[in-house]
Amino acid sequence: METNNNSSNSKASASSLRWGILRRAVLHRAKNTDESQLGMKRISRKAAKGFNLIPWQVLHHDHDSRDARLCYTLPVQGSPKLVLTQRVDDTADLSDFEMCNRYNIDNTGLVCQWPSEDVLAYFCLSHAYMFRSKRVIELGSGYGLAGLAIAAATEAFEVVISDGNPQVVDYIQHNINMNSGAFGDTRVKSMNLHWHQKEISNLSHTFDVIVASDCTFFKEFHKDLARITQLLLKNAGPSEAIFFSPKRGNSLDKFLEEIRDNGLLFSIAESYDTEILRRHQCFMNGDDSWPGYEKDHCYPLLIRITR
Repeated sequence: METNNNSSNSKASASSLRWGILRRAVLHRAKNTDESQLGMKRISRKAAKGFNLIPWQVLHHDHDSRDARLCYTLPVQGSPKLVLTQRVDDTADLSDFEMCNRYNIDNTGLVCQWPSEDVLAYFCLSHAYMFRSKRVIELGSGYGLAGLAIAAATEAFEVVISDGNPQVVDYIQHNINMNSGAFGDTRVKSMNLHWHQKEISNLSHTFDVIVASDCTFFKEFHKDLARITQLLLKNAGPSEAIFFSPKRGNSLDKFLEEIRDNGLLFSIAESYDTEILRRHQCFMNGDDSWPGYEKDHCYPLLIRITR
């Protein structure tokens, strides 16, 4: 029985296998065929819906560009607005897949702003006291909405916004620069951080709070994510990782097995915010603004990880 479990843990999830197959197929086809004939420099992808907890509007979108500037209004009295540059079209470039292969990463940070990021940002703003005077790092941050919101509205001492994809980190740094006047005395920086990095001695056991959203999807990254979570959390004094993620079959459970194997404790909460729960129930009851909404795949649970 134990052998079967280990075998199961070593296999990638069906969804991540599909992603890998697509990635290899697209790259192989592009190498062996004239891209201009194929029309495959850019391929369509599905954008995720969301809970729309942080109101936003498009400030500028040049239709010759895939990027746009979006203005987010933080739902906290007196908080500044945040302007983020992010992709808004419905395609992915071949270069995106090439970057994934080169760095052994997924492309989800560029695909869209994922629903749990919105939930994470909203939750952190509602619990600003947890971050006051603390060193905070966001893992797998995508365009950095949650990290930027923490930096702008919680009086954190330092916020590091990280991702393993260099393309994504370029967006993060651009967004930090664009909002530099919103952070007060909080130090904010971007970081290219791959979860399998062995040498991060300058970061080891230095963070009071880790935050992450939608990072437990790919099972092949579970071991590295759990390991780096253990490595980043401070040893002395209270420290905590706050993850938001849907169950997605047994994916979340498998990740939490890795968390336990790293000597960490965790709790899971389904009902953690009245407004988020209300919107979830509306989607479950037929609100058609999010077609195909399913609790298992769409509703993020709150996971709190401690030593």
